[in-house]
Amino acid sequence: MQYRTLGKSGEKVSAIGLGCMGMAFAYGQRDDQESQATLELALDLGINFWDTADMYGQGYNEEQLSKVLATRRKDVFLATKFGFRYKEDGSTYFDGSPDYLRKACDASLKRLGVDVIDLYYSHRVDDKVPIEETVGAMAELVKAGKVRYLGLSEASANSLRKASAVHPITALQSEYSLFVRDIEKEILPTARELGIGIVPYSPLGRGALTNTLRDISSLDPTDFRRNLPRFQQEAFEQNLRIVTALEKVAGDKGCTLAQLALAWLLAQGEDIVPIPGTKRRKYLQENAGAVDVQLSNDDLQSINSLMGGYQISGERYSEGGMKLVNR
Repeated sequence: MQYRTLGKSGEKVSAIGLGCMGMAFAYGQRDDQESQATLELALDLGINFWDTADMYGQGYNEEQLSKVLATRRKDVFLATKFGFRYKEDGSTYFDGSPDYLRKACDASLKRLGVDVIDLYYSHRVDDKVPIEETVGAMAELVKAGKVRYLGLSEASANSLRKASAVHPITALQSEYSLFVRDIEKEILPTARELGIGIVPYSPLGRGALTNTLRDISSLDPTDFRRNLPRFQQEAFEQNLRIVTALEKVAGDKGCTLAQLALAWLLAQGEDIVPIPGTKRRKYLQENAGAVDVQLSNDDLQSINSLMGGYQISGERYSEGGMKLVNR
């Protein structure tokens, strides 16, 4: 495994991190035994940057990680997130208030079984609470020794500037992949100006950039992708044309499509640390192998040229979900 420095923290994290959401939430049935084995293999492979959130399985994912952290805490750079709350009907709303985040942090520490969280993110930006108030309360957690570094997720350039004026922001976690590149225009340059590391989530397009998903009818009935615009039949079939074209590029490079997609992200800058999510060892090993894929400038130009010939079909979230991003 290769390692990169996360933002201005000085911390060395694996160039490929591990998104743990799918172990407990959103992607069909759980397999706790395989998830446990995947976490243990991650450490054997040198993948030390783990990402979770308190909403994943309503805290269950943090509890899953605690079983490994109990004996391997020093080997993990641990990130979790707060802010999404559940209503009685199962729907969610976002709460970035100081009172709530203090309680959320204590609850996460307890579920994770740790004394300190390495990187604590606000899962979104609350449009009803000034970002300065949210980050100010997060900074108090740093002073209290409960959190080491602060992060934001899906924040706009303006929010990054306001937040950074209150306390250093170590990382911005936003969706970024060959399919989703909207942060490149303003957010990415601002983050770089401020010394904020970039942590792309869904770097494999929620499985679309792996070529393992060719038929959405094969998805588990509980899989949240069934409700996403990009995974509706017409949009999905259009995007498969892009996947097929990229698959040929990957074949020419002697790697899988997933490895190509991750290598492309890694090549966008040393400040980028993608966190592909998986709950299976075989995909974890495949993802880890992306660090060995070297893309030349000609390769990158070829991929960008190829992508320029297509239009990505379908939004990445529902209309309500889209209102929560880049704000």
